[in-house]
Amino acid sequence: MIFGKRNRIIKRILVVEDEPLVAFDNEYMLKDAGYEVAATVDTLAAAREVIETEPLDLVLTDIRLAGEGDGTDVARVARERGVPVLFVTAHCTDEARPLGLGCLSKPYSDKVLKGALDALDAHLQGKRLKKLPSQLALFEAA
Repeated sequence: MIFGKRNRIIKRILVVEDEPLVAFDNEYMLKDAGYEVAATVDTLAAAREVIETEPLDLVLTDIRLAGEGDGTDVARVARERGVPVLFVTAHCTDEARPLGLGCLSKPYSDKVLKGALDALDAHLQGKRLKKLPSQLALFEAA
């Protein structure tokens, strides 16, 4: 089928964001792009519960979270379950590099988020990436 949807590896996403408007925007953008949002949570404890009980293809997490723990802690939990992580943050750190696939700099548009997810999906499928969205940095060799 020429105009069929391409096969995605990334289908179910957990959003970890403590800013309510950003969380709502991310959830809306993801659903609009055809992704299934498994949950949207705002703490390490809530993220841990979802990661340990739900099948996930990707975790989108901010690094700075309210309460105990942060996005790098979320990434450590996800890593134990074999779930890839994309940090979506204005504060990407060196500590994040070994824990995630990459970092998407905030603020970002709908188009940039979708482009970043398409690039990550292609990367996970082993495809060579010609160009990354300007706000996306991959930590693994692309």
